[in-house]
Amino acid sequence: MANARRVLFNLLTFVPGALALPGVQERLRKRSIGAVASSSARYCYSVWLRHLRMAADTGLPTRAQAVAELGPGASLGVGLAALLCGADEYHAFDVVKHTESERNLRVLDELIELYRARAPIPDEREYPQLRPQLKNFAFPHDVLEEATLAAALAPERIERIRHSLRNVGGATSMIRYQAPWTDDSVVQENSVDLVFSQAVLEHVDDLAGAYRAMWRWLKPGGFMSHTIDFRSHGWSPRWDGHWGYSDLAWRLIRGRDVWSINREPYSTHRWLVEAQGFRLVTEQRTRCPAATARSSLAPRFRDMPEEDRATRGVFVQAVKSPGA
Repeated sequence: MANARRVLFNLLTFVPGALALPGVQERLRKRSIGAVASSSARYCYSVWLRHLRMAADTGLPTRAQAVAELGPGASLGVGLAALLCGADEYHAFDVVKHTESERNLRVLDELIELYRARAPIPDEREYPQLRPQLKNFAFPHDVLEEATLAAALAPERIERIRHSLRNVGGATSMIRYQAPWTDDSVVQENSVDLVFSQAVLEHVDDLAGAYRAMWRWLKPGGFMSHTIDFRSHGWSPRWDGHWGYSDLAWRLIRGRDVWSINREPYSTHRWLVEAQGFRLVTEQRTRCPAATARSSLAPRFRDMPEEDRATRGVFVQAVKSPGA
């Protein structure tokens, strides 16, 4: 069973008037922040360059001028890593606003130093759970040529990025930050080269709506790049134990938590990706033997394919057809 204190708190959120209590609001707000790893410049550097390296290895375009991120977390660091590579426009979307200007400026300074040093991509020794896995963690000189980096890291351009952080959403800002976002019209149709996320889509309740939004935002020939984590996220002592709760039990366990997990297995994501019209080009699964007996799964998950039951996580990249 999920942590008893957490369950009791979530049950409290159903009591009339409980959501108006400051203590309840603050606890839900802190939960909504999710992982704080994005406050680390090295983590953000590793995430962005892994997505970029994988795109290059599969023949996808790596010169993205406009990028969008779902669920940036405690900082805008991964988007800043993209801007420091030459992107001119960064859109960030979250469920609750919790990023801070000073934190972002600190991460920016540290990222600049990593790029200036052409530092290797932090690997599994530093971030053993981070995906995707790469064959080569060397700095991607073949993707980020010296002329490109020199222009991206020019003093006047760095100052422009700093100004954008201090004036997010301003007329001249390179950064747009929406929290919460509930409407796919927040980004102009066919205007984004790349949409990415890192361990976020497992938290999105309206998955079909999210994939529709990404299709709408992407230019024809643009692509999305996502790492998705299917583990129980602490809701069960077993990595796949969340699939053992009935729908009613899950609703009570989850309460009003806005940063819970949707419990959808990988086959749901793949079906939505292909039904939307994307062409899947990269699929890197992290496999793990099922820890919960099939007979112990909730009715809605009992017929889950064995491949889903053994998929603990996945990294996917998919393209919007140039003719779309």
